[in-house]
Order: sequence, then structure tokens, then C-alpha cells
Amino acid sequence: MPALHFRSGPHAGDVLDLSSGRQINIGRNESNDIVVPEIKVSGEHARVFERDDHWIIDDLGSSNGTRINGEKIETARLHPGDVIDLGKVIVIEFHEDINPDKIAKEPEDMEASDGDLALVEEAKKAFTSLRKQVRKIIVGQDLVVEQVLTAVLARGHALLVGVPGLAKTLLVNTLSQALDLEFKRIQFTPDLLPSDITGTEILEDGAGGQRDYNFKKGPLFANMILADEINRTPPKTQSALLEAMQERHVTAGENTYPLPDPFFVLATQNPIEQEGTYPLPEAQLDRFLCQISVSYPSAFEEEQIVRFGSSGETPKIDPVLDAETLIGLQSLVRRILVGDPAVTYAANIARATRPKEKLAPKVVQEMVSWGAGPRAGISLVTAAKARALLEGRFHVTTGDIRAVAPQVLRHRLVLTFAAEADDVAADEIVAKILDEVPS
Repeated sequence: MPALHFRSGPHAGDVLDLSSGRQINIGRNESNDIVVPEIKVSGEHARVFERDDHWIIDDLGSSNGTRINGEKIETARLHPGDVIDLGKVIVIEFHEDINPDKIAKEPEDMEASDGDLALVEEAKKAFTSLRKQVRKIIVGQDLVVEQVLTAVLARGHALLVGVPGLAKTLLVNTLSQALDLEFKRIQFTPDLLPSDITGTEILEDGAGGQRDYNFKKGPLFANMILADEINRTPPKTQSALLEAMQERHVTAGENTYPLPDPFFVLATQNPIEQEGTYPLPEAQLDRFLCQISVSYPSAFEEEQIVRFGSSGETPKIDPVLDAETLIGLQSLVRRILVGDPAVTYAANIARATRPKEKLAPKVVQEMVSWGAGPRAGISLVTAAKARALLEGRFHVTTGDIRAVAPQVLRHRLVLTFAAEADDVAADEIVAKILDEVPS
């Protein structure tokens, strides 16, 4: 049955059956079907109704807005797992064709310690301050900032794809300052050697005239690494970086040197210049938690960028967190609660990317050669946990899984020649999967 599951506020835990098809009005006034006595909820805040076999939500001109999966809307079609936020205080999840008993097993019914809940509240305030610091330098790109933070909190690495000049380096550098982390940028070139990034042993004169090998650390020994144009360097150097990403240490000779903690790599690829490049093979792409797409700014944002960039101003970034605090938050992410429905949904989405699976939509069977492996399901849940923490929650919803699916899956799909010929992008296929896989 279609239903609204209230996850916070005075109706927390309630499930509203929508199978009758009647319109539902939500607001603070007594005349509404669902009365929410919260000051941040307007008198007539929103309505949910059925149209052409789809469920629609309208914001009724509320003061504090209605959001779907974090995006402010006026009118939107609801999809299974969508998280509705009314006035930033009431959280409702939309389900379609799901058993109410299954909803009751969501992670709100699990136990969370008071200490963890307090940490979540502190983290939410810290992330708000962090975003303010980043906005001193970076205009727009809010979604990109959120996705980078998601990868950092999940202890993953990210692949950043965008044309030159979109402030990718500036974004990572600014974020590292706000997190009080050491940042280094490595420009990958065809003649770059593994030892150029990991470090090398150098023979030096020691005490008493004796000579010994000393290890000189390479630029990988920092907290945040921007691996610029990773596809311009040969596979040998790519493999050295990816080994360091996976193992979080560097081996030179017989010695192993641990990398700093936290350690995060943001690798970039230029999508328009492919001559003389060494594309990452699928097995190596799978090591990245997510692929983040950076698009052009809006007209308003571009005007702000031009004005700010030509002013000569250099705002000071104040540290909001530090390495020790960030490590604690990464540990907290692992403890975020995940119910069985969310785990099942993540696994089903991963399986639906494989053309020979029963769950695979027709577009996957026709346009995908190879789908995502089990690591994709793990990445979906881990990234969803990080997103939940960013939003100040200690539980994961299927809406979180939906929200992170595009960045987690787009680089894990191997498309057929037919897809390339028809100019079908991986994001379109992921969107179709999310439409057809029930939550």
C-alpha cells in the first residue's frame, strides 16, 4: 500500500495509509488532516494527493519550505523512499506498495545511546558552520560539497569529473582548511613515476662516516590529496596511488610506512580531452566510493564568481573541525543505524544493475554490459550513513540510499556500444533503476 511514514515530530512512528486515494493536507491549523503543532510548520504547509496514478506533493506557500531529499520544491512527484522535510523539523518518508509491518522495523526502533545522539547533534552544528566557511570562497556547488563531505565521512575516496576551471582544486583546498587538514596537489603527467608520489629511499652519509638509506616521503603523505588528471599517468603510477588508497600505507624496500589518518584522495578526470590518456580500468574505478560530477554554475552564480574573482579579496577560512574530531565522526558513521528494508533496498539496487538479473529493468538488459559488484551495495549503505549524519540523523532511510545512488553507481556501470551510440548516460540508467526497484 502507498503510505507516509512519520519519522520525527509529534506523529513519529505513525504510518498513514494512502490507499484510499484522498488528498492529505498537512499543517499547523486544526482544519488539516494531519495537524502538526510545530512553530516552524505553517498553518497550511503542504498537501499530498494522487494524480494520474502518481503521488504528488505541493508546498502551499509555507514560510520554511518543503524539501524532498534535501532539495527545496514547490511541486514534485513522490518516488518510493523519498524523504519529505517540512520546515526542517518534520521528516516523513514516502513508501509505495510496502507492508506496514516491514516499515515498523526501520532503525528508529533500534537503540541508540544518548552519547551518540548528542554527538549527532554536535556534528550537525559543526557541518552548518563548515558549509558557511566553504561558502566564503566557493560560490554554489552545494551538492558537490555535500558529496565530497559524504565521501570523507565514509572513509572513502572520490573521483571528480568536470571540465577545467570549475574550482575543483580550490574546493578541496578550502575544505582542507576548514577541516584543519594537510592538503597536497599532485599533477599527474605521462612521465610521473610511482616513487614521485609515494617517496623513495636515498643513500645518505650518517654518523661516523657510515652511509645508510633514509626514506624521503612523497606528496601522498598528507590528509587530503588532489590527484589531478589521474588518467594522464601510466597504469604503473595509477596502481601505486590506488594501492595506497586501499591499504593506507606505502611500501619502500622492506619497510612499510603508514599514511596519515584521516587520508582521503580526490582524483580528477577531464571529460573532454582523451588523447594520450590512460583510462582507469573498471577494477580500479570500483575502488572509488563515488564519482562526483561538477557542472557549470548558474547565471546568477557565475556573476558572483566573476565579481568575487576579480576583486582580489582572500577571505580567511577558520577551522571548524580537526583531524582527531573527524576521525571520531568517521567512527560515528559506522554506528549509524540501518534497518533491514534499507539494506535490502541497497542490495536490490546493486543487483538491478546487472543485465542477467531478474530485477534488471529492460534498459539495463539492453544498455549495460557489466553491472556493479557487491562492493557497490556496501558503498551505498556506507555513503547513506554519512549522508544521514550530515542531516543530523542517527538512522538511514531508503531515501538516503536513493540520494547517494547516482554518485555511487555511475562509474561502476560498463555500457554497451548501443548505449554509446544512442548517447545514453549512466545517470539515465541509474534513474530508471531507482524508478523500477521497489523500496
